[in-house]
Amino acid sequence: MKNFMLAALFEAHQAAAKNEVPVGAVAVVNGKIIARAHNLRESAHDPTAHAEIICIRKAAQKLKSWRLNDVTLYVTLEPCAMCLSAILQSRIPRLIYGAADPKAGAHQSKIKLKNINPLRQKLKVTPGVLAPDCAIILKKFFEKLRNKHFNRGSCRFSCFKRIAASRFRKIGESNSHLSDLSKH
Repeated sequence: MKNFMLAALFEAHQAAAKNEVPVGAVAVVNGKIIARAHNLRESAHDPTAHAEIICIRKAAQKLKSWRLNDVTLYVTLEPCAMCLSAILQSRIPRLIYGAADPKAGAHQSKIKLKNINPLRQKLKVTPGVLAPDCAIILKKFFEKLRNKHFNRGSCRFSCFKRIAASRFRKIGESNSHLSDLSKH
C-alpha cells in the first residue's frame, strides 16, 4: 500500500516542479500501476485537471471501459467533491488517500459526499496513508508560494496592506480619506 502512495507522492513532486498544487494519483489493478497523474490545472488552463480526474481518464482509456470496477485509486490528498463524484461515477471500489483536506475534502473533512451517493456505489476508503509526507509537500509548496508573492510585493494581501497603511495614516490628517478610497 505504501509503495503505491509513494508513487502518488512522486507524481505530486512532479506537479510542484511545474508550479502546480502538488497532488498526485495512481490507479492500480492487480498490484500494478495502470495510470498515474498529477494536477495540471494551471498549465492546462483547465479547472477539472485534478490529479484524480486525469488518472481516472487514463485508467479508463487503458482498460477500454469507463467502469473501473477493479481499480484502487491512491491519491495524496483527500478528494474534493468533483473528484469523489468522478470516483463514484467510474465505479472505483477502493480509494486510498494521504492527507486530509479541511478546506475542500469530500470524504470526511468538509462534506461527506459518500453518504449522499445516489448510485449506492460501495466505496471502501482508507484515509491517512503516509499522511505526514503527503501533507508536508503541500505545506512547503504553499509556504514557498506565499513567500514568493510576499517578497515580490505582488500578492493582493501585501498590496492591500500598503494601501490600507497609507489610508490609515491619512485618517489622522483629515477626513478626505473617505473620498480617496473611491479613486482606487
